[in-house]
Amino acid sequence: MRTATCLGATVVATLLGTAACTSSGSSSPSASATPSGGASNTTPTVKQIVFGSLLKHSFQPNGTGTARTERLTQPDDIVALGGNLYVGFQNGVGPQGEVAPSGNLDSTLVEFTPAGSVVKQWDVTGKIDGMGADPATGRVFASVNEDSKSSLYVLAHGTVTHYTYTASPLPHMGGTDAVAVLNGKILISASAPGTGGKAPASAPAVYTVTLNAAAKTAAVAPFFADNATGTWVNGPNAGKKVTLALADPDSNLVVPSGSPQFAGDFMLNSQGDQELIFSGPSGQNLQVLKIPTPVDDSAWATSATGTLYTTDSSANTVDAITGKFTPGTAYTAVTPCNANNAPTICPATGFAANSLGTINLKTGALSKAAVNGAVTPKGMVFVP
Repeated sequence: MRTATCLGATVVATLLGTAACTSSGSSSPSASATPSGGASNTTPTVKQIVFGSLLKHSFQPNGTGTARTERLTQPDDIVALGGNLYVGFQNGVGPQGEVAPSGNLDSTLVEFTPAGSVVKQWDVTGKIDGMGADPATGRVFASVNEDSKSSLYVLAHGTVTHYTYTASPLPHMGGTDAVAVLNGKILISASAPGTGGKAPASAPAVYTVTLNAAAKTAAVAPFFADNATGTWVNGPNAGKKVTLALADPDSNLVVPSGSPQFAGDFMLNSQGDQELIFSGPSGQNLQVLKIPTPVDDSAWATSATGTLYTTDSSANTVDAITGKFTPGTAYTAVTPCNANNAPTICPATGFAANSLGTINLKTGALSKAAVNGAVTPKGMVFVP
C-alpha cells in the first residue's frame, strides 16, 4: 500500500462548495444534468460531482522503475462513512490483479466530501471490486481481485492495512467481492467460483471473515453455500423450497430497518443467476427473490430527502441524485450486460446499457426509476 498524492482536481461545481484540488489551465466539464422538459420538480435530479479525468495517481510500471502519473478511471464501488464518501477507481487492473495496459498494478481508493471534493487518496495493489463500511468501528473495507488471487484492505483512522487470506486458494476457488457487516460480523461475497479450479457444489457463496490485526491475516468460514436450501419468495413456486446452484455471487448489503420487506437481513446478489438471496444473522432460513434482469449494486432510500450517489464507470464520474424519495424504496443498477448469455461486446441488441431501477420486493419486478438527467449507475449508496 502506498499513499497517493492528489495531483488532479475534482469537479468544480458541487453541492456544498468548490473542490479541494483544482487543475490549472483547464476547464471542468459541466457538472449539472439538464432536467427533461415538463418533468416534475419533485423528481430527483442527477448531477455529476466527480470526474475521474480530473484526478491522477502515481505508479511504477509493473511495480518497478521510474514513477509515472495517469488519470483515475473506472469508478466502481462506493460507500459512505462518517459524513464522507469512499470510491474505488480500478484504473484498468484486471480481475486477478493483472497489469493494466499502462503498466499500472494499483487501484485508487479516494475519500470525498459529499460535494465531491477530495479529502485523501490511497493506492492499493490489485483491482478494487467490492467495498463495505462499518460505522460501529469506523472502518472501510476494500476487497481486490474478484476472480482469484484476492485479498482485503481495511482503512481505519486514515491508515490502510493489507490483510491476506489464510486459505490460499480460497475454498470456492475464486475471489472475493462486496463486504457487509451484520451485527459485527464481516460478510464477504465469494465471487467467481471455480476460476482457479473445480469448486465443489457446496462451496461457500458468502464468507464470514475474522481479522487478525497482529498477523495481518483474514480467516474465512462459510456463512451459506452455493447449494444452500432456500424458499422462493415469488413466481409459480412461491413458498416452496429450492436448492440453490449459485454461480455468480456478487454485490451484497444489509437491508435497512425501514424496508417494507427483509428489514435487517443480509442480501446477496447472485448477479448472473438473477437471484437476490436474503438471510438473517445465522446464514439460515434463506429467502430467494427471482428478478428478470441482472442487477449490480442496490441501495434503499431511508428518508424522504437525501442523496443517492452512484458511480458511472463508462463516463468516469460519480453522480449525486437529489430530490424527493419514498422511504423504503429499493433502488438498483439494472445491468443487462451481466447476464450469463450476454455477448462479449456489450451493450448490444437486446442487452441495453446500465440504468437506474427500483425493485418490487414482493414480486421481483424491476421498474425504471424516474430522474431528471442521464444516469448509468454501477455502484451506489444512499445518504439521508
